Amino acid sequence: MTTAYETVTDIDTASPRDGRIKLHGPEAFEGMRKAGSLAAEILDMLVEHARPGNTTAYLDKLAREYAFDHGSMPATLFYRGYRHSLCTSLNHVVCHGIPGPKPLKSGDIVNIDVTVVVDGWHGDTSRMYTIGEPRRKAELLVDTTYEAMMAGINAIKPGVTLGTIGAIIQEYAEERRCSIVRDFCGHGLGQNFHDSPNVLHFGEHGEGPELKEGMFFTVEPMLNLGRADVKVLSDGWTAVTRDKSLSAQFEHSVGVTADGVEIFTKSPKGLDKPPYSTN
Repeated sequence: MTTAYETVTDIDTASPRDGRIKLHGPEAFEGMRKAGSLAAEILDMLVEHARPGNTTAYLDKLAREYAFDHGSMPATLFYRGYRHSLCTSLNHVVCHGIPGPKPLKSGDIVNIDVTVVVDGWHGDTSRMYTIGEPRRKAELLVDTTYEAMMAGINAIKPGVTLGTIGAIIQEYAEERRCSIVRDFCGHGLGQNFHDSPNVLHFGEHGEGPELKEGMFFTVEPMLNLGRADVKVLSDGWTAVTRDKSLSAQFEHSVGVTADGVEIFTKSPKGLDKPPYSTN
């Protein structure tokens, strides 16, 4: 099957998702750096607030205020009726958890996912936060998820296929007895929140679209300690593990460069994975 690519020469009129993979130039990279940096700053800011006793609704309020104060818009706010600036996925919640009034407690793990729009460009990223004293198995899951994501990202360069990236992530996770969620995937982004291509976190080496310079997309694997099966709750958003096992996710927005990859959403403070220290 032939993959269609579209070279975007006018960054103000990038077409909506149409199945073609967009290839961006230097001005677009600069736009993504700004958006990605602000998204990462929000997650950095939340480190000191993600602690026992605070609620995910409070974290959502802080993120929304920070985004507005820095001239950006949370992309999820009113997206398809969603009314929050973050997704907060706690313990056995796989993704798209809704911020709420229940206080965090020691031993919890929570994924915080934020996307901001800066001058029309989307910065999309998420990290795990360990609350208080995490259980050892939770720490191992969080570490494995981060390293699986980075193993995939580190393999990105022109000529590699998305199937290879997925295979690398899958192999890393399964070698450590974690399962890869297959119901959700990464995605292209840029001036569109969700765009082509879909980025699977499992696959076969050499299969799928070939990476080309100028592609933008997210890498965001979700790993479970138990089975990979998930279900979406009646709210239409919250996805949970069917066996109630712990789940973890990390996410970066990246761009394919001439000889490798640029991560747009790296933490300015080096707080890309726990344990975090703001000292």
